[in-house]
Amino acid sequence: MKFVVYALLRLAFFLVPFGLMMLLPVFQQLWWLAAIFAAMIGLSLSILLLRKPLAEVSSDLYAARQAKRSATAREREDALEDEANEAAIRDQREG
Repeated sequence: MKFVVYALLRLAFFLVPFGLMMLLPVFQQLWWLAAIFAAMIGLSLSILLLRKPLAEVSSDLYAARQAKRSATAREREDALEDEANEAAIRDQREG
């Protein structure tokens, strides 16, 4: 949920300046220049105003990635343990 809010805020920080600049006659023909300026304004606003949401989103993504990695590591460990148990049972049957 935090990621969606952060993404929408970043999008708004681009679209609002872009929309305001497109109201000016100069930028109606040079829309690409308005897009560049809006991107720079949006990036600046994001850096200044969205530090806390960015930190929260980053920590949530990191925690999710670590949980996935630990689950994968546990699965690999279980698979190796199962193989070792099967090998031990085979050795007991043969010997």
